[in-house]
Amino acid sequence: MQPFLLEEALMEPHEVDAILRSLAATMAHQRSINDDLRATITELREFNRDQRAINLRLETLVTRILRDQHNGRDA
Repeated sequence: MQPFLLEEALMEPHEVDAILRSLAATMAHQRSINDDLRATITELREFNRDQRAINLRLETLVTRILRDQHNGRDA
């Protein structure tokens, strides 16, 4: 096989192969990271949905307590 000319430097075919293998491994690792990120985002969306429901219940409770205290009754 002929050497490759890359930016004025000759590269042997085995060097190009090593670079391509490294690039392929990096891409595979990045895909794994992306999969993990997608799963985490999905979990965070579910957590946020649950947290919004909790916040609404807390806001309702605090509103009732403050209203009752304003009316002269302790909750």
